[in-house]
Amino acid sequence: MFTSVNARAAAAYRRIAAVTSVDAASPHDLVGLLFDALLRNINTAQGALERQDIAAKGEAIGKAVRILEEGLKAGLNLAEGGEIAANLHGLYSYSVVRLTYANLRNDVAALDEVRQLIEPIAQSWKSIKSAEAATARTATALGA
Repeated sequence: MFTSVNARAAAAYRRIAAVTSVDAASPHDLVGLLFDALLRNINTAQGALERQDIAAKGEAIGKAVRILEEGLKAGLNLAEGGEIAANLHGLYSYSVVRLTYANLRNDVAALDEVRQLIEPIAQSWKSIKSAEAATARTATALGA
């Protein structure tokens, strides 16, 4: 199959940009990237469902489940994370179940449910970085 030079160049640029952003990211930023990818895959799955593209839906949901299991859930420190880590572990496990259900039943409502559960956590995670930056700016301005 023939793909244009522009399409190949754009794909190569996206791959390089993704690798560069991961290589340059702090651990905090990496979790943010996982949240972004998770939500992007949920949206992709929903779009695929609406187009009745079952293969693309399955691929996107599979990626979302891997992000939850191998990225977000695996990164939790249950021994030292206390109640927050335990609650996130439960939420991620529940989200995997709901995504699996969405995949098996072609259920948009289950995808929406997971999105609504994850979005506030993703936003809160990003706000931690903003709050840290604001605190550092204030400390610098005060000469601390």
